[in-house]
Amino acid sequence: MTTLLAERPAGPAPAKSRAPRRRLRGEAKLHPLTWLFVVAVMGFSLVPFYWLVNTSLKKGASLGQGEIFPGEPTLENYLSVLQNAEFLLALRNSVIIAVVTTTLALVFASFAAYALARLRMRRKALILTLVLSVTTFPAIAIAAPMFAIWRDIGLYDTLLGLIIPKMTFALPLAIYTLTSFFKEIPRELEESAYMDGASPFQAFHKVILPLAVPGLATTAILVFISVWNEFLLAVTLTTSPEARPVPVAIAFFSGASEFDQPLGTISAASVLITLPLVILVLVCQKRIVSGMTAGAVKG
Repeated sequence: MTTLLAERPAGPAPAKSRAPRRRLRGEAKLHPLTWLFVVAVMGFSLVPFYWLVNTSLKKGASLGQGEIFPGEPTLENYLSVLQNAEFLLALRNSVIIAVVTTTLALVFASFAAYALARLRMRRKALILTLVLSVTTFPAIAIAAPMFAIWRDIGLYDTLLGLIIPKMTFALPLAIYTLTSFFKEIPRELEESAYMDGASPFQAFHKVILPLAVPGLATTAILVFISVWNEFLLAVTLTTSPEARPVPVAIAFFSGASEFDQPLGTISAASVLITLPLVILVLVCQKRIVSGMTAGAVKG
């Protein structure tokens, strides 16, 4: 024993060299065919938008030419659209309708989804199935009856007359989406709040809602996009520029003459109304991913 201790060299022990971290099975490189598939999907999704931007930068005879890159790009179409009073009015209408509808849908859906996630009731799965089935209901089936009813009660061609029917489809989507998020929040947090003297509403407002922010953000974006892009009810229940949203206003764009096709201005207007959605998704990308993960993984 003493011999071994004597033979041990004096001084600090040499630092352990860090072995390179081995690649885990889940971190394996993707197959080249997988990357090819990803590139193909991205191209399939981005090429139409690029062609829309490409067309919006053309003017006159170049609109009919299938050039990959515009020969003489111009911003005249965008200036023409931004100087169009009807387009700006329609843009304001779309913002009001989308924001109000999304806000109301989140408020009402949060209470309904929380009740479905926490209360013990019979046939809860059937209720959720019926709620989700409303989102798949064709809008054309209610467009004509709603047109007659709205005209009789004075809601035709008004912003309120568009918010109510859009809520018909936005609210079920929000309820079904938020229910899965509330189910993942542990009940122990609410019980702790009750022991501290909180009421059920205080526990919901101060404990549950802050934890459900990713789910609320994801639901808000989904509802906002669906309301922003809706066309059928908007074109059926409006007739004047004062109440038309942007998708309907673009459909009524006209050229300088009856023989002129406003393809460039329509493309420019389409790009302008698409950019807010793209920016919204990019800004809230982390919220969307975390929200979708929280709703899909149980833990």
